[in-house]
Amino acid sequence: MNRQIKLILLLLLFSGISGTGCKKFLDQVPNDRITIEEVFRKKASSEQFLANVYSIVPDESNAIDGFPMIGCSDEADLTWSGGPNYAVNIGNLNPSNVNNLFDRWGYYYQGIRSATYFMNHINENIEIRSLNGQALIDQYQAEARFLRAYYYFLLMRQYGPVVLMGEDVTPPDAEASAMQIPRSSFDECVSYVASELDKAAEGLPLQPQSNGQVSDREFGRITKGICLAVKSRLLLYAASPQYNGNTDASSFKNQDGKALIAQSYDAQKWKKAADAAKAVIDLGQYALYKDPSGNPMKSLDGVFFNSWNSEQIFVRKANDLARWDVHATPRQAGGWCGLAPTQENVDSYFMSDGLLPSESPLYSEIGFTTVNGVQVYNMYMNREPRFYHDVTYNNSIWQGGTMNAPAPVTFFLSGPNGRNGHPTDFSKTGYLIRKNVGPQTNVGAGGNGQVQSRVLILFRLGEIYLNYAEALNEFQPGSADVLTYLNAIRERAGVPKYGSGTNSLPVPADQAAMRAKIRAERRVELAYEGHRFFDIRRWKIAPQVMGAMHGMDISKDGNDFYKRVVTATPHLFRQSYYWWPITQYELDRNRTLVQSPSW
Repeated sequence: MNRQIKLILLLLLFSGISGTGCKKFLDQVPNDRITIEEVFRKKASSEQFLANVYSIVPDESNAIDGFPMIGCSDEADLTWSGGPNYAVNIGNLNPSNVNNLFDRWGYYYQGIRSATYFMNHINENIEIRSLNGQALIDQYQAEARFLRAYYYFLLMRQYGPVVLMGEDVTPPDAEASAMQIPRSSFDECVSYVASELDKAAEGLPLQPQSNGQVSDREFGRITKGICLAVKSRLLLYAASPQYNGNTDASSFKNQDGKALIAQSYDAQKWKKAADAAKAVIDLGQYALYKDPSGNPMKSLDGVFFNSWNSEQIFVRKANDLARWDVHATPRQAGGWCGLAPTQENVDSYFMSDGLLPSESPLYSEIGFTTVNGVQVYNMYMNREPRFYHDVTYNNSIWQGGTMNAPAPVTFFLSGPNGRNGHPTDFSKTGYLIRKNVGPQTNVGAGGNGQVQSRVLILFRLGEIYLNYAEALNEFQPGSADVLTYLNAIRERAGVPKYGSGTNSLPVPADQAAMRAKIRAERRVELAYEGHRFFDIRRWKIAPQVMGAMHGMDISKDGNDFYKRVVTATPHLFRQSYYWWPITQYELDRNRTLVQSPSW
């Protein structure tokens, strides 16, 4: 066993993965083993420790059993009833089984603890200081500070108010009394994390650097823009109805009666959210990706498939997008037909005239149109480019995976992708997600192992534009910037803008109408990127939009297929589902920790 492997084992033990016995392990110092003190004397071992802290950044491409955001919202249905999404959707989530259903509490606190330890000890690294002066140590400390703040944010978006651990690391063998720390209020958590992101941003470059020079090799490292982007989303959530005057959560209190969710509405929270989003925009480091051809479809593809492009802010280089590809690819092309948009989400896409289907004279659910010799249901005609980019529908053309030539894809009962052809691998809605699905990936049934490599986007400028438009509309309705940034998204997508120009649509009449348009735009632009799950919670609309989901009638062939029916699996939403439950194990360890409401 070489020293690098031993170091990794040491880091895993230190970060808490091994459970008890950490102190005894560290007290033993055989000649061939690195002590924790030595880790922070050497440049390479300190950098390996920081890489371990980075590794906690989640790979959210694992929509099947890693993250609930896609399959447990109203935008998509996952095919398999054996997965954790199914258990959540039918109402079987509870504190007893949460360990197996997307629980991240201990995992993110592991990252927080490791980041804090790194920050407290990296200044001891004499080798780095002698080679690079203090500058690299300061940068590494800022990166760790960001990562700690980010892990707190990830906890907050899932669990709401959390426990703030402070600046010292609690030893693994500490007395139980040292772990008795109650939740801080959500506003206290927001203030702390926003402050930490600001501190981190001060010590980070605008672009990834090596020895003071911008370096492609360093892409993926934390930058100032990443810090500000996370702050933008954090403050947008904090300003939203779930956390801003949410009297429905009045009982969410600590044992001493301290309220954990603000009961009074504060309009200034929207201003802070708007300012945070504008700060990212004003950096001048990012731009909406647009293909030189001006073709909206190529632009939309380029956002995801051209790695390190101008729109991408925070990405994860190592990811499992190949799995996403296979799960969303038709069986006809060697895939597993697993990621299926709901009819509700299909209906959310605009028509080519920029109006929603319920508003547009172009929309029809009667009859068919022949396109290149293929019969296409009129529901799918005259849609905006994002619909064709994001959704594989019946008789749409597909090429990729094991299909070497373009051909229509069907979801009829007896067709090549229908339920009669496989006991489990079929779309329950008659659709598949096409967005960010790499056609070159070919690792499913009969595939040759080829993967279309690309980065996983965690934050991009398109989201920041929509964050800014939403927050500004709430704080300063009528501001010209609201339309400017909303229209920038629509223009890139090839959708008519709101305004007075040729082919423009009327400007929404008031704040409420504009709010509806911004939310509708966000639903389409950020579809299947993990936002909808949190958006319907922070807007407090989840009880209205969840429940019975719809799709086409996959039990029928031919024209009988084209009928809206309720899908086999409901997407239930209970009042308790606003926040994830904390496991009984954690509640037993920390007796001051209160459970999330209604569990």
